[in-house]
Amino acid sequence: MTTHAPAPVLAERYLLSPDMIADPYGHLDALREQAPVHWSPLHHAWLVTGYEQVMSCLRDPAVSADRVRPLMDAVPQGAREDAERAFGILSRWMVFNDPPQHRRLRRVFQEAFAARAVARYRTFTEKATRAVLARKAVPGSTGDLMAGVAKPLPALVFARWLGIPPTDGPSFWYWNTRVADLVLGTAQEESEYRASLQALVSLEDYLGALVARRRAEPGDDLISQVLREGRVGDSVGEEEFVGMLTQMAFAGGETTSNLIANTVLALLTRPDQLAAVRAEPELAQGAVEETLRLDGPSKMSIRTAARDVDLDSRTLRAGDRIFLVTAAANRDPARFPDPGRFDVRRSGATHLGFGFGAHFCIGAALARLVAVAVVRTLVCDHPGLTLADPGGLAWQPSLLNRGLTALPVHY
Repeated sequence: MTTHAPAPVLAERYLLSPDMIADPYGHLDALREQAPVHWSPLHHAWLVTGYEQVMSCLRDPAVSADRVRPLMDAVPQGAREDAERAFGILSRWMVFNDPPQHRRLRRVFQEAFAARAVARYRTFTEKATRAVLARKAVPGSTGDLMAGVAKPLPALVFARWLGIPPTDGPSFWYWNTRVADLVLGTAQEESEYRASLQALVSLEDYLGALVARRRAEPGDDLISQVLREGRVGDSVGEEEFVGMLTQMAFAGGETTSNLIANTVLALLTRPDQLAAVRAEPELAQGAVEETLRLDGPSKMSIRTAARDVDLDSRTLRAGDRIFLVTAAANRDPARFPDPGRFDVRRSGATHLGFGFGAHFCIGAALARLVAVAVVRTLVCDHPGLTLADPGGLAWQPSLLNRGLTALPVHY
């Protein structure tokens, strides 16, 4: 086992402690300033917080995205008997594969995720947004924007995009929620792990049956489009395709829901920026991008050193865990002028909210489409929108994602 002498930097802070869940940014900023590549004995991982250092790791083939084994190692012993098939499914997720395997898997979905293909869903997204807001955001009422708007709207769009029949929606989204508990590390008890592992298996069974149905009865959806292109059975096998669909099903809803809620919160706590978007609704795009940079739905991604890596005069040994803390890199003053300021008109440096390079989020165009449509309609059509309980907000206890448990507002 590799051992490391900790660098003389800040006192260790557990990233899942309540204060770090509530607001990790002060500590991460200080850590990036003092040691942008820091070995943390507490997390038994390297914390990489500088923009250039994170970019270097994202470009380096020696920094591996394969983390299925660490996920499996976290499962309590009593639940291991349920884990074999579930982790076989995760091993087919392209997000957990390195090139060239990652490239082969990703290519199957490349056309379906292109901006021009995603743009076909703009009209549906805007109609769905208006319909949900008409029911859940009645002027003068109070409600939880997370539960009433931010979660159901991406679910509607992603279900339509995947071709999930509306009658299957409740089961489909229950499975997704449980899978998120497993992948994002929020499952803690053995019973929670068992539920998550079974949900992943159920999700794969369901999507496998749906693929068979779409072969017989093609529709206007992602599965049908990919099947028409003829790659399934050629460049990827049927089992690989269905496994990747479980990743698509999981990834879209959770990330986009948190992006919507975080963007609305950012605007409601910055009256000048909210006024700018209301005056120029096209700035909703800028608000979403600033949220991705400053307080996005993803705090970090986890990697492993496949072999020794030299980074910033430090040696990361083969087998070491690496936390690429994009939440800190996106606030690096060497890259972003006045990095702590939320500016819907910001331009220039590219943020890492959706990653970079080979593992850049394949669903970024669709997430942006949905988030911008919802944020623009919410803030521009609801002039009375305000926070109902500014001091009572709580964040999900997750190492990886940044999401509110609820967002009470007055409409």
